[in-house]
Amino acid sequence: MRASTLRHLMNLWPPYLFNSIRVLRLSEDWREAKVVLKLRPWNRNYVRSQFGGNLFAMADPMYMLLAMHRLGPDYYVWDKAGEIEFVAPGKADVYADFHMDDAAVEQLRAAAANGEKVLQWFETEIKTAAGELVARVRKQIYVRLKPRAR
Repeated sequence: MRASTLRHLMNLWPPYLFNSIRVLRLSEDWREAKVVLKLRPWNRNYVRSQFGGNLFAMADPMYMLLAMHRLGPDYYVWDKAGEIEFVAPGKADVYADFHMDDAAVEQLRAAAANGEKVLQWFETEIKTAAGELVARVRKQIYVRLKPRAR
């Protein structure tokens, strides 16, 4: 599937669509993604800032998707764990950028070459358009070379 097709489908996916989360960019080489969470009356929390679950949801699948497409069909790739640190209230639209460079992909390939599972953490920051840090998200992905590919 092309990245542009997946981007459009994700923007129609109910957890994103109904919570005002949009994938703004998903590069065709699967190296990067940019996601926005719009602040709307229906996705604010009790104190009128971004709902924490939506902050986490905007980041949830991104590293797994980038890794799956960068590594290719010879690898199992799953989300294993996630953490979020709330730094400041999100009182505006917020953005997150995700990057998976060649060095990270090669490190995953090398670590998984013997068929063992690999657990790797990736981090991103969620910020307002003005650059105010709202949250830090860490996602751990599981990677393993499929038996038939060894």
